[in-house]
Amino acid sequence: MQPNPNPPSPRIVLTVAASDPSGGAGIQADLMTISSFGCHPLSVITALTVQDSAGIECIMSIEADWVEDQARTILEDMPVSAFKIGLLGSVENITVVAEILADYPDIPLVLDPVLASGRGDELCDEDMISAMRELLLPQTTVLTPNSLEARRLCQEEDEDEPADAPALDECARRLLDYGCEYVLLTGTHENTPKVVNDLYHLNGRLRRDTWERLPGSYHGSGCTLASAIAACLAHGLSVDEAVRQAQEYTWQTLASAFRPGMGQFIPNRFFWARQEEDRDGETS
Repeated sequence: MQPNPNPPSPRIVLTVAASDPSGGAGIQADLMTISSFGCHPLSVITALTVQDSAGIECIMSIEADWVEDQARTILEDMPVSAFKIGLLGSVENITVVAEILADYPDIPLVLDPVLASGRGDELCDEDMISAMRELLLPQTTVLTPNSLEARRLCQEEDEDEPADAPALDECARRLLDYGCEYVLLTGTHENTPKVVNDLYHLNGRLRRDTWERLPGSYHGSGCTLASAIAACLAHGLSVDEAVRQAQEYTWQTLASAFRPGMGQFIPNRFFWARQEEDRDGETS
């Protein structure tokens, strides 16, 4: 059997994010997740970090010209079916990425607003949050904040946390008012027996999904969820169905997570391959 000289190309997803040497979060997590859905991942690196599975020690943003050149060069070469945006590292990078995205208004964009690490290391100052609100949210198809990120993104000047923190429904409404099309607000940081994730649109809450709260702390769950949504959208799924399938996938990665270091658990983005190996081992 001769190989096909011109095999069809898989759907392509471009992720724009910072590098994480531990492979738990950041661009590395995005690449694994996108690949797991059968898509071909492209990457633009916005920052370099010194970190392990416990947290970030320091971060160095890439110059905006380099970010732009990475993105423009690859976008002129390959057709992209979805964008996923993570940590951008500076106001200048937010600005240049927003300018690039404006040239592709018909391609769905999933924005994971990474404001702090899982340990609580600050990764985004108020100027960056303002730039994100003004430049990126109006172009976003699906915004995926956890409850802490949602409250900080929509916090007004006269509101001091935690006493004046708005309810999560109000957070979603404000974020939609900034211009994003959908908000998937995740409840991993809420003090609830189960994790409750809500998908909002201008018409109100579209769906609520409840998940077993797993023990332990996980490095890169938000990156995994956002990248999974982007991959599902690249395959042509509706936002509602993409969000459903991405949540199921992410929960499975967490349920199969491993702890290779001294810090957090890392989601197993190829859990399905491990399960197949286990089944093959049982039958051999």
